[in-house]
Amino acid sequence: MLLRQLRETMAEPLGSQARLDKIVGLIADNMRADVCSFYVLRDDGALELFATKGLAAESVHMTTLRLGEGLVGIIAAEAEPLSLDDAPSHPAFAYRPETGEDPYSAFLGVPVLRAGQTLGVLVVQNTERRHYGEDEMEAMLTTATILAEMIATSDFDNLIKPGSDIDLRRPRMFTGVSFTDGIALGTVVLHDPRVVVTNFIAEDTEQEKSRLNTALERMRVSIDAMLDHGDMQPSSDHRDILETYRMFANDRGWVHRLTEAIENGLSAEAAVERVQNDTRARMMRQTDPYIRDRLHDLDDLANRLLRVLTGDHQGIGRNLPDNAILVARNIGPAELLEYDRTKLRGIVLEEGGATAHVAIVARSLGMVAVGRAQSIVSMCESGDDIIIDGAAGLVHLRPTPDIEQAYIDKVKVSAKRRAHYAALKNIPSITKDGIEITLLHNSGLVADLPMLDDTGAAGVGLFRTELQFMIASKLPRLGEQMDLYAEAMAIAKDRPVVFRLLDIGGDKVLPYLRSDSEENPAMGFRSIRLGLDRPGLLRTQIRALLMAANGRPLKILVPMVTETFEFRQTRMVVNKEVDRLRRAGKAVPSKLELGVMVEVPSLLFELDQLLPEADFVSIGSNDLVQFLTASDRANPRVAKNYDPIGLPRLRAIRHVVDAARKYNVPITMCGELAGKPVDALALMAVGMTRLSMGPASIGPIKELVLNLDLTPIRQSVAAALSDGASGVPIRALLQEWIEKQGLPI
Repeated sequence: MLLRQLRETMAEPLGSQARLDKIVGLIADNMRADVCSFYVLRDDGALELFATKGLAAESVHMTTLRLGEGLVGIIAAEAEPLSLDDAPSHPAFAYRPETGEDPYSAFLGVPVLRAGQTLGVLVVQNTERRHYGEDEMEAMLTTATILAEMIATSDFDNLIKPGSDIDLRRPRMFTGVSFTDGIALGTVVLHDPRVVVTNFIAEDTEQEKSRLNTALERMRVSIDAMLDHGDMQPSSDHRDILETYRMFANDRGWVHRLTEAIENGLSAEAAVERVQNDTRARMMRQTDPYIRDRLHDLDDLANRLLRVLTGDHQGIGRNLPDNAILVARNIGPAELLEYDRTKLRGIVLEEGGATAHVAIVARSLGMVAVGRAQSIVSMCESGDDIIIDGAAGLVHLRPTPDIEQAYIDKVKVSAKRRAHYAALKNIPSITKDGIEITLLHNSGLVADLPMLDDTGAAGVGLFRTELQFMIASKLPRLGEQMDLYAEAMAIAKDRPVVFRLLDIGGDKVLPYLRSDSEENPAMGFRSIRLGLDRPGLLRTQIRALLMAANGRPLKILVPMVTETFEFRQTRMVVNKEVDRLRRAGKAVPSKLELGVMVEVPSLLFELDQLLPEADFVSIGSNDLVQFLTASDRANPRVAKNYDPIGLPRLRAIRHVVDAARKYNVPITMCGELAGKPVDALALMAVGMTRLSMGPASIGPIKELVLNLDLTPIRQSVAAALSDGASGVPIRALLQEWIEKQGLPI
């Protein structure tokens, strides 16, 4: 009855929230529960209340629990149901006063799973103490299977707050084994894609059980036939796998669980999905490698059964999207060769080794390949964005924009290493009228840094230290941070590297770091505000930087400073860590410089107090322009409305440049503007002589500098900024000079 009502509700023309509200109401009524609540696991590790019947309506989208916190958090972390007749007495019970759940005693919660991953938690509660039976728990688990598919649909997206996402879709990084060098950016194509189940609810239970039995028999016959095939070696890995399949296919416990799921109202296909979800969730949490290996066998067997049930026999060699990245548990060289190699850019395997035949074939094809990326098949879907870093053996699934941009820049440098740029790299970056312009890299990955030699850049003007934190599954330890910074300095050699302190928050979410939901995260608890509030996090990073320097010069940049006192507080932390190193008899940096990042407009009116205390200053144009124009740079409707080098913005930048010159403090532009030729010309025109940019931009900007007569352009722009009476936009004025001087833009 309930599943039929759910199916009808899913088909109704309702909004996402209204549909969820109706679903929890139906579940409460059918379970004779006073409360039914649905929590969704977000990408920051918080479980957010998305719908409820019985708790306070205002707590929806306001109440959150951390993974592992409270009863709901335990269910999500362990992927196991929990039934209690007196929930408030449980030691893990977490009380949320805004929900109004005081009167309720009995509690039953089940995980909402997809491919073994926890997507959320479904809960029912009753005022009276009572024991929920196995039938009720089974009904809840069956209902959770339906909800899991709803969460994964795009229709659900409009319930997610801007800047957030569900955990299912968060970025992930896998460390594997390098098969071949190179970088590939593309789209996931699963070699053995999971069958998409569309019919979840049984019309006729007996008919579904008959379909299951028929499919099981057909699958067993096909496995027996493969084992009996004449060319199957008596002792081989392939035969061992098929023998395991045959053992599982005849396992009475597995078949009983499938039948039981059908008897609870699911179709045969949904029953296979439901049972495998439960099995996968349990086995993924096992530490025994043998058990985890058997999980792969069960996954493959379940997928074979689904293909028999649905008639989905899609083979390899199918049409591929452009820039396809093949993801598989394992694959033979012959199977790899059946794909369209004009569209296939790389391959990622969960198994295999660098000397395997498939790795040799991939190298001969010039294809980027990484192996032993554990569990990547179950974590991705066809169509996901993916990056393979072959040399490092890294795979970035659903990469963040910063990660993606870093690799795009690296690919651009490799692809555009044109002869005339290569010829320019050792030529000093000086304009025709003798003004030296220092060109630097923006970076964040050690993989970027060897490009310093390719571009001839003078150093790294901005090293984004947060990227290490964003791609990690847990908070990087002191040693891990120190190793990264030391490696960066070693690769840069005698060239300076400016390390920006951790800039997280806003759109840079760390799933393992507790954070509250914010209405406007870009202007919220982020960057140095977070660091000063959590001094242990800040001290650890500063300590790692000081130890990594090991007596070498060190430059540290403080981001998102709003008032001078924040910079002073940061310097106090740095000084304490330096004193600590000295007392321990360890090397301190031969020269330590602490710089400030100007990206909050209020700092424009504190420069006379701030600059005498700073060793250098950098302008973060991305945030500065965003805040000056009150336009979210991630919002396409407003992000492009205002020219970043329009009069008000360029006047603000010139104000900082003039103040830096007054106090003899070196100043660098390290935002996106520096890498765009016309915008870079505007920056040079207002006196900026140090520009930090993506590696791919160094060649074009250097070519611009070498052909530039800067003095007359400076005079022209200065006049325009002083009166603005001409009415000619700065960009148009610069375009006139570009044409007049024949500049290569």
